[in-house]
Amino acid sequence: MTDSRPPIRLLYIDDDRGLSRLVQKELGRHGYEVTLAPDGDAGLDALNGEAVFDIIALDHYMPGRDGLDVLPCILDRPSPPPVVYVTGAQEGRIAVAALRAGAADYVIKDVSEDFTALLRSALEDALLRRRLERENEEAQEQVRIARDRAEAMLREVNHRVGNSLQLVSSFMSLQQRHLSDEGARAALREAQARIEAVAHVHRRLYTSGDMERVELDAYLEGLVEELGKSVGPEGAAPSITLKAQSIWVSTDQAVSLGVVVTELITNAVKYAYAPGQGGEIRVILERDAESRRAILTVEDDGPGLGEGTPKGTGLGGKIITAMASGLRSAIEFDQAHTGVRARLAFDL
Repeated sequence: MTDSRPPIRLLYIDDDRGLSRLVQKELGRHGYEVTLAPDGDAGLDALNGEAVFDIIALDHYMPGRDGLDVLPCILDRPSPPPVVYVTGAQEGRIAVAALRAGAADYVIKDVSEDFTALLRSALEDALLRRRLERENEEAQEQVRIARDRAEAMLREVNHRVGNSLQLVSSFMSLQQRHLSDEGARAALREAQARIEAVAHVHRRLYTSGDMERVELDAYLEGLVEELGKSVGPEGAAPSITLKAQSIWVSTDQAVSLGVVVTELITNAVKYAYAPGQGGEIRVILERDAESRRAILTVEDDGPGLGEGTPKGTGLGGKIITAMASGLRSAIEFDQAHTGVRARLAFDL
């Protein structure tokens, strides 16, 4: 049964003609097609010709230029084959210099039969490493292509989700205009604000280069701006301010935190100040200096909690509790604060 594998094309550069012919004969028996070059310049001429080589063996001592002079010329070529350096038994320093210069391996040169066996072993090891390197590069490229494709698909999903939520929000705005009951209109406005908080996350995702994380301070800036436009007539409603450090969170964290902020601001607008009174609602985001956590605070200067619990129907409180639970945390109210100060600590 004949071996159908293509021969390994070796360029053997050495001025020792007797040893070169021995290498050509012995390696030819093991599936090598050996081209001989008597010096460095002849070896470079062979590389510049039409022949293609899988690997090169390069001797150190040669007329004209030695192997360390020729080696950089080989390795500077585009996609050069691996080079196994051939040196004498007492020239370990030269072998180390060749490896540092980019040689794949080295072999001690002598006239015994062991030389060709050692050379073949070094050549095959170098070829195996080169094949594994190429397979690894190809695998990494496939991973990169798959990741880019997945990110493009995820960006499109976020785009569509954001557009769909925006459409739902627009339907709710239309519905509000046809309602005469102020309670029903207020309930729709609150639901619309919750939808907008989630939609804003998806809008940031499909316009960002990062599909897994959200820049929380920038997200809250946009959310607070939108809430400020929707809470009431300009100049009559409380002003909403934001002071936030730069913090990145996951998509799920951003959704939960956005809904919490929306609920707390909506509650403060309704109960902290009388109609037309104005006032200020402050949103603060900062890192906890003593732990790997961040603290989100929403506070006002209104009359406070009264009986110790937020006012309202209880739906907002249930939503806040659910969102905080998803963050493995809970809302804490500062009883010493004059108005309402709600704090939520969460892991980064």
